[in-house]
Amino acid sequence: MRVVVVGATGNVGTAVLRRLHEQGADVVGVARRPPGPDAPAPYAGVTWHAADVAQASSVAGLTAAFAGADAVIHLAWLLQPNHDERVMAATNIGGLRHVLAAVAAAGVPQVAVASSVGAYSPGPKRRRVDESWPTGGIATSHYARHKAVDERLLDAFEREHADVVVTRMRPGLVMQGGVGEELRALFAGGLVPVRWVGRIPLPVLPLPPRVVSQVVHADDLADAFVRAVDRRAGGAFNIAAEPVIGPREVASVLHARWLPVRIAPLRGLVWLAWQLHLVAADPGWIDIATTVPVMSTERARTRLGWSPAVDAVDALAEAVGGLADRTTTDGSPHLGRGGPDSPR
Repeated sequence: MRVVVVGATGNVGTAVLRRLHEQGADVVGVARRPPGPDAPAPYAGVTWHAADVAQASSVAGLTAAFAGADAVIHLAWLLQPNHDERVMAATNIGGLRHVLAAVAAAGVPQVAVASSVGAYSPGPKRRRVDESWPTGGIATSHYARHKAVDERLLDAFEREHADVVVTRMRPGLVMQGGVGEELRALFAGGLVPVRWVGRIPLPVLPLPPRVVSQVVHADDLADAFVRAVDRRAGGAFNIAAEPVIGPREVASVLHARWLPVRIAPLRGLVWLAWQLHLVAADPGWIDIATTVPVMSTERARTRLGWSPAVDAVDALAEAVGGLADRTTTDGSPHLGRGGPDSPR
């Protein structure tokens, strides 16, 4: 099985490489800055191609890289600079458009794309929704808007290329310990002290009750991708571990006491800190956490035979530990820098 991974050096991409090596696949990696020739596992044993998917000129090179592939897994994504949405959209939306053009030109039989819970329209927190829930995104989040546009691009591609299997993975928040420095750069920024996060108890953790999210370990998401490719399974798959993460679970991991607060004041504080460049996370992330529905993962479990090996609280705790240690992944030119190959 020959599989091309676009955005292969980021958070999810690195985990997918690990899983594909376990599968014994012939792996091709695409990244804006590929690892060096002496890069360690999982970057070793990969045929590398350099491409910036934001550029229309990348289609020819992508088509060549995709030649003879059984599947393309598309993961490249930008979360920063979130003060310049035009730059992010060039990769997040334009990048998918260019990858799909190359998939069609190269005659690849399957493309698997990382969508997100963030693609979903507002929905319930007290009952689960399946993959048929509308994917209109959240208007106040650039991340959600871009994911929703990508869903429409995939809809159009499916209509025009019925011979290509289109797979959409919609994970919750993707966590692993090896990308702590990336998480700091993408969300906390350089001014927020992270060394003691999860190590020194916080007096209180102010969060609205509706901050309810789902989490999955990067290795479990990678397993879902590989299972879908191995089975040539099309359609959408919700991917998340149990339990659902609410304020009490976050407070437990951070050794804090949860203090319920209203959404509006917290969002206002985050907006001000973001505008002043004190934090890297924009207030759209508050809107995602308080608005997107809780997903059912039944389809992935039955259709792919998938089940997570790491529960959600442990995955969150691992990520918090990596954040405090500011961990990076040896050999990756992107992890820890917030580049366009470090998605989700």
